[in-house]
Amino acid sequence: MTQSVSQFTRRDILKLSALAMAGTCVGRGRPVFAAESGKKIPIALQLYSVRTDCTKDFEGTVKAVAKMGYEGVEFAGYYNKQAADIRKVLDDCGLKCCGTHTGLGSLEGDNLKKTIEFNKTIGNKFLVVPGGLPGKRTWVECGKYFRVLAEKVKGEGMRVGYHNHSHEFKVEGGITHWEEFLDNAGPDVIMQMDMGNCMNGSGDPVAYLKKYPGRAVTVHMKEHFPAGVKGAIGEGDVKWREVIELCRTTAGTEWYIIEVESYPVSPLDSAEKCLAGLKKLLAC
Repeated sequence: MTQSVSQFTRRDILKLSALAMAGTCVGRGRPVFAAESGKKIPIALQLYSVRTDCTKDFEGTVKAVAKMGYEGVEFAGYYNKQAADIRKVLDDCGLKCCGTHTGLGSLEGDNLKKTIEFNKTIGNKFLVVPGGLPGKRTWVECGKYFRVLAEKVKGEGMRVGYHNHSHEFKVEGGITHWEEFLDNAGPDVIMQMDMGNCMNGSGDPVAYLKKYPGRAVTVHMKEHFPAGVKGAIGEGDVKWREVIELCRTTAGTEWYIIEVESYPVSPLDSAEKCLAGLKKLLAC
């Protein structure tokens, strides 16, 4: 029997509106889930994405990033700036530091105290090693070593993490190096999952976000494309629906960090396009 408009209840109208919204949010043919009412996760930019611009004009580039609508930045180098100067630029722009990519050596020996002081000044509590493992250690030994490093900085209100590239997903003896590392590092060590890098190594970022709940405190929102293809977030192969849902619920995510390495336009314009793409996904 056909129901007239006057017979629709307010609940019926809300249901239809939600269905209509869900139907309009698509990415490469995949439906994107309706926005949840859970926590809001801020978005930062890994400044490596615009490193050439930062080298030419650090302050101007950071101001441009803030103007785009980013809420924070992650560093991978400091462009010959002192910690106090960096903090002033961030404060003037209304940005937070959500992490630094720092070499393993900066967390060892006498360097650790200097690293802690520098990061306290710029307002950062996440010290992330951006690859380079295992070195002279096995992956199991690396995991155990990071457990020790994490304990050393805990009293300073900081955390140590590791950022994956693609080689961590090589399988040996029925297990990936990524799993060997994380299983031995323990829950205090941040799993900074880079979605695009993981897929470049034939890994499944969704599976790892599920396997290690609460560990993805900061994540790199990098798109993955077939060889030779360039684009923004939402235009590639990452299963953003599942990634975002896990980040909002079980992954323990405090920051989305966009990293751009595939430039369809200039680095700054690409960073802006990726931000717009991620915000579109988050709003759906």
